[in-house]
Amino acid sequence: MKRIRHTLFAALIALSSPVAAQTVSFATSPQGSVWNTMAGAISNAARGEGQNIIVQPFGGNAITMEALDSGIAEFTLNDANDVYTAVTGTGDYTREMPKLRIVAQINTFPVGLFVRDDSDIKSLEDLRGKRFPVGWNAFPLSIPLTQAIIATAGLSLDDVTPVLVPELIRGADEFIAGRVDTAFFAVGAPKVAEANAALGGIRYLGIDANEETLAVVRKYRPYYYFTEVSPSPVRVGITEPIQMIAWDNVLVAGEHVSDESVTAMLTTIFDRKEDIVASYPPLASISLETAYREYSGLEYHPAAVAFFESRGVEQVPQK
Repeated sequence: MKRIRHTLFAALIALSSPVAAQTVSFATSPQGSVWNTMAGAISNAARGEGQNIIVQPFGGNAITMEALDSGIAEFTLNDANDVYTAVTGTGDYTREMPKLRIVAQINTFPVGLFVRDDSDIKSLEDLRGKRFPVGWNAFPLSIPLTQAIIATAGLSLDDVTPVLVPELIRGADEFIAGRVDTAFFAVGAPKVAEANAALGGIRYLGIDANEETLAVVRKYRPYYYFTEVSPSPVRVGITEPIQMIAWDNVLVAGEHVSDESVTAMLTTIFDRKEDIVASYPPLASISLETAYREYSGLEYHPAAVAFFESRGVEQVPQK
Protein backbone atom coordinates (compact mmCIF):
# COMPACT_ATOMS: atom_id res chain seq x y z
CA MET A 1 0.00 0.00 0.00
CA LYS A 2 2.90 2.37 0.74
CA ARG A 3 4.29 1.72 -2.74
CA ILE A 4 0.91 2.53 -4.31
CA ARG A 5 0.64 5.79 -2.38
CA HIS A 6 4.22 6.75 -3.32
CA THR A 7 3.54 6.07 -7.00
CA LEU A 8 0.31 8.04 -6.92
CA PHE A 9 1.96 10.95 -5.12
CA ALA A 10 4.70 11.10 -7.75
CA ALA A 11 2.11 11.07 -10.51
CA LEU A 12 0.14 13.82 -8.78
CA ILE A 13 3.23 16.06 -8.63
CA ALA A 14 3.92 15.47 -12.33
CA LEU A 15 0.35 16.10 -13.43
CA SER A 16 -0.19 19.17 -11.25
CA SER A 17 2.62 21.22 -12.84
CA PRO A 18 1.62 24.25 -14.95
CA VAL A 19 2.80 22.55 -18.13
CA ALA A 20 0.65 19.48 -17.48
CA ALA A 21 -2.43 21.41 -16.32
CA GLN A 22 -4.30 20.73 -19.58
CA THR A 23 -3.02 17.18 -19.96
CA VAL A 24 -5.30 14.16 -19.86
CA SER A 25 -3.60 11.13 -18.29
CA PHE A 26 -4.31 7.65 -19.68
CA ALA A 27 -3.20 5.26 -16.93
CA THR A 28 -2.16 1.76 -17.98
CA SER A 29 -0.45 -1.38 -16.79
CA PRO A 30 3.31 -1.67 -17.59
CA GLN A 31 4.86 -1.34 -21.04
CA GLY A 32 4.61 -4.60 -22.98
CA SER A 33 1.09 -5.24 -21.74
CA VAL A 34 -1.90 -5.25 -24.08
CA TRP A 35 -3.54 -2.35 -22.22
CA ASN A 36 -0.47 -0.17 -22.60
CA THR A 37 -0.31 -0.93 -26.32
CA MET A 38 -4.02 -0.28 -26.77
CA ALA A 39 -3.85 2.98 -24.84
CA GLY A 40 -0.95 4.08 -27.03
CA ALA A 41 -2.93 3.42 -30.23
CA ILE A 42 -6.00 5.27 -28.94
CA SER A 43 -3.95 8.17 -27.57
CA ASN A 44 -2.05 8.62 -30.84
CA ALA A 45 -5.35 8.96 -32.68
CA ALA A 46 -6.63 11.38 -30.02
CA ARG A 47 -3.55 13.56 -30.41
CA GLY A 48 -4.38 13.75 -34.09
CA GLU A 49 -7.63 15.39 -32.99
CA GLY A 50 -5.72 17.94 -30.92
CA GLN A 51 -6.17 16.24 -27.54
CA ASN A 52 -3.22 16.46 -25.15
CA ILE A 53 -2.96 12.91 -23.80
CA ILE A 54 -0.08 11.14 -22.09
CA VAL A 55 0.07 7.39 -21.51
CA GLN A 56 1.16 6.81 -17.91
CA PRO A 57 2.26 3.24 -17.08
CA PHE A 58 1.66 2.10 -13.50
CA GLY A 59 2.58 -1.08 -11.67
CA GLY A 60 -0.75 -2.82 -12.22
CA ASN A 61 -4.49 -2.54 -12.66
CA ALA A 62 -5.16 -1.96 -8.95
CA ILE A 63 -3.02 1.18 -9.04
CA THR A 64 -4.76 2.48 -12.15
CA MET A 65 -8.11 2.07 -10.40
CA GLU A 66 -6.75 3.99 -7.42
CA ALA A 67 -5.44 6.72 -9.74
CA LEU A 68 -8.84 7.27 -11.37
CA ASP A 69 -10.82 7.11 -8.14
CA SER A 70 -8.40 9.59 -6.53
CA GLY A 71 -8.63 12.00 -9.46
CA ILE A 72 -4.95 11.67 -10.41
CA ALA A 73 -5.60 10.14 -13.85
CA GLU A 74 -8.51 10.45 -16.22
CA PHE A 75 -8.82 7.22 -18.23
CA THR A 76 -7.72 3.60 -18.12
CA LEU A 77 -8.51 0.23 -19.68
CA ASN A 78 -9.49 -2.69 -17.50
CA ASP A 79 -11.48 -5.89 -17.18
CA ALA A 80 -15.13 -5.09 -16.39
CA ASN A 81 -14.91 -7.68 -13.60
CA ASP A 82 -12.03 -5.86 -11.96
CA VAL A 83 -13.85 -2.54 -12.18
CA TYR A 84 -16.75 -4.19 -10.35
CA THR A 85 -14.53 -5.51 -7.57
CA ALA A 86 -12.88 -2.09 -7.25
CA VAL A 87 -16.21 -0.25 -7.07
CA THR A 88 -17.56 -2.67 -4.48
CA GLY A 89 -14.32 -3.00 -2.50
CA THR A 90 -14.34 -6.79 -2.86
CA GLY A 91 -11.80 -9.34 -4.08
CA ASP A 92 -8.33 -7.89 -3.64
CA TYR A 93 -9.58 -4.34 -3.02
CA THR A 94 -9.68 -3.21 0.59
CA ARG A 95 -11.92 -0.18 0.05
CA GLU A 96 -14.74 0.82 -2.24
CA MET A 97 -13.90 3.06 -5.21
CA PRO A 98 -17.26 4.64 -6.03
CA LYS A 99 -15.92 7.29 -8.42
CA LEU A 100 -15.14 4.88 -11.27
CA ARG A 101 -17.33 5.22 -14.36
CA ILE A 102 -17.63 3.03 -17.46
CA VAL A 103 -17.15 4.90 -20.74
CA ALA A 104 -17.41 2.10 -23.32
CA GLN A 105 -16.94 -1.57 -23.98
CA ILE A 106 -13.87 -1.71 -26.21
CA ASN A 107 -13.46 -5.35 -27.17
CA THR A 108 -13.62 -8.97 -26.13
CA PHE A 109 -10.44 -9.89 -24.30
CA PRO A 110 -9.48 -13.59 -24.62
CA VAL A 111 -6.88 -14.67 -22.08
CA GLY A 112 -5.20 -17.94 -21.30
CA LEU A 113 -2.25 -20.04 -20.34
CA PHE A 114 0.38 -20.89 -22.94
CA VAL A 115 3.25 -23.36 -23.08
CA ARG A 116 6.25 -23.99 -25.32
CA ASP A 117 5.17 -25.37 -28.67
CA ASP A 118 7.44 -28.40 -28.15
CA SER A 119 6.10 -29.05 -24.63
CA ASP A 120 4.46 -32.35 -23.72
CA ILE A 121 1.69 -30.30 -22.07
CA LYS A 122 -1.20 -30.70 -24.49
CA SER A 123 -4.16 -29.75 -22.31
CA LEU A 124 -4.96 -27.98 -19.06
CA GLU A 125 -5.16 -31.35 -17.32
CA ASP A 126 -1.47 -31.89 -18.15
CA LEU A 127 -0.54 -28.96 -15.88
CA ARG A 128 -0.97 -31.22 -12.86
CA GLY A 129 2.30 -31.16 -10.93
CA LYS A 130 3.86 -28.60 -13.27
CA ARG A 131 5.54 -25.33 -12.20
CA PHE A 132 2.71 -22.81 -12.20
CA PRO A 133 2.78 -19.00 -11.71
CA VAL A 134 1.09 -17.76 -8.53
CA GLY A 135 1.24 -14.71 -6.27
CA TRP A 136 0.57 -11.80 -8.65
CA ASN A 137 0.98 -9.21 -5.89
CA ALA A 138 1.45 -6.41 -8.45
CA PHE A 139 -1.27 -7.69 -10.79
CA PRO A 140 -3.97 -9.36 -8.66
CA LEU A 141 -6.33 -9.52 -11.63
CA SER A 142 -4.43 -12.68 -12.64
CA ILE A 143 -5.37 -14.51 -9.44
CA PRO A 144 -9.03 -15.30 -10.23
CA LEU A 145 -8.31 -15.73 -13.94
CA THR A 146 -5.55 -18.32 -13.62
CA GLN A 147 -7.50 -20.22 -10.98
CA ALA A 148 -10.69 -20.13 -13.06
CA ILE A 149 -8.85 -21.45 -16.10
CA ILE A 150 -7.42 -24.52 -14.40
CA ALA A 151 -10.67 -25.05 -12.47
CA THR A 152 -12.36 -25.85 -15.79
CA ALA A 153 -10.10 -28.92 -15.89
CA GLY A 154 -10.86 -29.85 -12.29
CA LEU A 155 -7.54 -28.50 -10.99
CA SER A 156 -6.72 -26.13 -8.15
CA LEU A 157 -3.49 -24.61 -6.86
CA ASP A 158 -3.09 -27.73 -4.71
CA ASP A 159 -2.56 -29.72 -7.91
CA VAL A 160 0.35 -27.66 -9.28
CA THR A 161 3.83 -26.65 -8.15
CA PRO A 162 3.53 -22.94 -7.26
CA VAL A 163 6.17 -20.43 -8.37
CA LEU A 164 5.81 -16.84 -7.19
CA VAL A 165 5.67 -14.13 -9.87
CA PRO A 166 4.73 -10.48 -9.25
CA GLU A 167 2.98 -9.55 -12.50
CA LEU A 168 2.47 -10.38 -16.17
CA ILE A 169 5.75 -9.21 -17.65
CA ARG A 170 7.86 -10.92 -15.00
CA GLY A 171 5.72 -14.02 -15.28
CA ALA A 172 6.45 -14.19 -19.01
CA ASP A 173 10.14 -13.58 -18.34
CA GLU A 174 10.19 -16.49 -15.88
CA PHE A 175 8.58 -18.64 -18.56
CA ILE A 176 11.14 -17.61 -21.18
CA ALA A 177 13.92 -18.37 -18.69
CA GLY A 178 12.48 -21.86 -18.10
CA ARG A 179 11.56 -21.35 -14.45
CA VAL A 180 7.84 -22.01 -14.94
CA ASP A 181 6.13 -24.42 -17.32
CA THR A 182 3.31 -22.10 -18.37
CA ALA A 183 2.62 -18.38 -18.58
CA PHE A 184 -0.55 -16.31 -18.50
CA PHE A 185 -1.27 -13.45 -20.89
CA ALA A 186 -3.92 -11.91 -23.15
CA VAL A 187 -3.92 -12.99 -26.77
CA GLY A 188 -2.18 -10.47 -29.00
CA ALA A 189 0.15 -8.97 -26.40
CA PRO A 190 3.62 -7.88 -27.55
CA LYS A 191 5.16 -9.90 -24.72
CA VAL A 192 3.57 -13.07 -26.09
CA ALA A 193 5.22 -12.40 -29.46
CA GLU A 194 8.51 -11.92 -27.63
CA ALA A 195 8.16 -15.28 -25.87
CA ASN A 196 7.21 -16.93 -29.15
CA ALA A 197 10.35 -15.59 -30.85
CA ALA A 198 12.62 -16.42 -27.93
CA LEU A 199 11.45 -20.03 -27.60
CA GLY A 200 10.83 -20.96 -31.20
CA GLY A 201 7.08 -21.11 -30.76
CA ILE A 202 4.40 -21.12 -28.06
CA ARG A 203 0.78 -22.28 -28.03
CA TYR A 204 -2.24 -21.51 -25.89
CA LEU A 205 -4.18 -24.21 -24.08
CA GLY A 206 -7.88 -24.37 -24.86
CA ILE A 207 -10.81 -24.82 -22.48
CA ASP A 208 -13.59 -27.41 -22.56
CA ALA A 209 -16.40 -24.85 -22.81
CA ASN A 210 -19.87 -25.95 -21.69
CA GLU A 211 -22.57 -24.88 -19.24
CA GLU A 212 -20.87 -26.72 -16.38
CA THR A 213 -17.47 -25.09 -16.88
CA LEU A 214 -19.13 -21.69 -17.42
CA ALA A 215 -20.74 -22.04 -14.00
CA VAL A 216 -17.29 -22.88 -12.60
CA VAL A 217 -15.58 -19.77 -13.98
CA ARG A 218 -18.42 -17.48 -12.89
CA LYS A 219 -17.80 -18.50 -9.30
CA TYR A 220 -14.61 -16.45 -9.65
CA ARG A 221 -16.01 -13.37 -11.45
CA PRO A 222 -19.55 -12.63 -12.69
CA TYR A 223 -18.75 -11.27 -16.16
CA TYR A 224 -16.46 -14.06 -17.43
CA TYR A 225 -17.62 -15.92 -20.53
CA PHE A 226 -16.18 -18.17 -23.25
CA THR A 227 -15.23 -17.21 -26.78
CA GLU A 228 -13.75 -19.12 -29.69
CA VAL A 229 -10.39 -17.80 -30.87
CA SER A 230 -9.11 -18.76 -34.31
CA PRO A 231 -5.60 -18.45 -35.76
CA SER A 232 -4.58 -15.17 -37.36
CA PRO A 233 -1.29 -13.31 -37.87
CA VAL A 234 -1.93 -11.09 -34.84
CA ARG A 235 -2.86 -13.99 -32.55
CA VAL A 236 0.49 -15.53 -31.77
CA GLY A 237 0.16 -18.91 -30.07
CA ILE A 238 -3.26 -19.76 -31.48
CA THR A 239 -2.48 -22.74 -33.70
CA GLU A 240 -6.06 -23.99 -34.10
CA PRO A 241 -9.54 -22.75 -33.09
CA ILE A 242 -9.88 -23.05 -29.32
CA GLN A 243 -12.26 -21.90 -26.60
CA MET A 244 -10.85 -19.43 -24.08
CA ILE A 245 -12.04 -17.41 -21.11
CA ALA A 246 -12.87 -13.86 -22.11
CA TRP A 247 -14.02 -10.68 -20.48
CA ASP A 248 -15.21 -7.36 -21.77
CA ASN A 249 -12.34 -4.93 -21.91
CA VAL A 250 -13.74 -1.51 -20.97
CA LEU A 251 -12.64 2.10 -21.09
CA VAL A 252 -12.99 3.62 -17.63
CA ALA A 253 -12.96 7.23 -16.46
CA GLY A 254 -12.97 8.91 -13.10
CA GLU A 255 -16.10 10.71 -11.97
CA HIS A 256 -14.09 13.95 -12.13
CA VAL A 257 -13.43 13.72 -15.87
CA SER A 258 -15.22 16.44 -17.81
CA ASP A 259 -18.03 15.71 -20.24
CA GLU A 260 -15.91 17.31 -22.96
CA SER A 261 -13.00 14.93 -22.38
CA VAL A 262 -15.24 11.86 -22.39
CA THR A 263 -17.05 12.97 -25.54
CA ALA A 264 -13.76 13.75 -27.28
CA MET A 265 -12.33 10.35 -26.36
CA LEU A 266 -15.40 8.47 -27.61
CA THR A 267 -15.48 10.51 -30.81
CA THR A 268 -11.85 9.58 -31.46
CA ILE A 269 -12.41 5.87 -30.81
CA PHE A 270 -15.40 5.53 -33.12
CA ASP A 271 -14.64 8.13 -35.78
CA ARG A 272 -10.93 7.39 -36.13
CA LYS A 273 -11.11 3.64 -35.75
CA GLU A 274 -9.08 3.07 -38.92
CA ASP A 275 -6.15 5.02 -37.48
CA ILE A 276 -6.36 3.10 -34.21
CA VAL A 277 -6.48 -0.28 -35.96
CA ALA A 278 -3.53 0.70 -38.14
CA SER A 279 -1.51 1.14 -34.93
CA TYR A 280 -2.84 -2.01 -33.26
CA PRO A 281 -4.77 -4.45 -35.51
CA PRO A 282 -6.46 -6.45 -32.68
CA LEU A 283 -8.63 -3.37 -32.03
CA ALA A 284 -10.44 -4.03 -35.32
CA SER A 285 -13.27 -5.55 -33.25
CA ILE A 286 -14.22 -2.15 -31.79
CA SER A 287 -17.90 -1.67 -32.55
CA LEU A 288 -20.26 1.20 -31.78
CA GLU A 289 -23.16 -1.27 -31.76
CA THR A 290 -21.76 -3.25 -28.81
CA ALA A 291 -19.91 -0.48 -26.98
CA TYR A 292 -22.82 0.48 -24.71
CA ARG A 293 -23.17 -2.77 -22.76
CA GLU A 294 -24.94 -3.15 -19.46
CA TYR A 295 -22.91 -4.21 -16.41
CA SER A 296 -25.04 -4.79 -13.37
CA GLY A 297 -23.62 -2.77 -10.47
CA LEU A 298 -21.54 -0.42 -12.62
CA GLU A 299 -22.40 3.13 -13.65
CA TYR A 300 -21.66 4.86 -16.95
CA HIS A 301 -20.22 8.36 -17.14
CA PRO A 302 -23.13 10.72 -18.00
CA ALA A 303 -21.29 12.05 -21.07
CA ALA A 304 -20.91 8.48 -22.37
CA VAL A 305 -24.65 7.90 -22.01
CA ALA A 306 -25.32 11.15 -23.88
CA PHE A 307 -22.84 10.20 -26.60
CA PHE A 308 -24.43 6.82 -27.28
CA GLU A 309 -27.92 8.32 -27.26
CA SER A 310 -26.79 10.97 -29.76
CA ARG A 311 -25.52 8.19 -32.04
CA GLY A 312 -28.78 6.24 -31.73
CA VAL A 313 -27.13 3.35 -29.86
CA GLU A 314 -29.27 1.39 -27.40
CA GLN A 315 -27.77 -0.36 -24.40
CA VAL A 316 -26.83 -3.98 -25.02
CA PRO A 317 -27.91 -6.48 -22.31
CA GLN A 318 -25.21 -7.98 -20.12
CA LYS A 319 -23.83 -11.31 -21.34
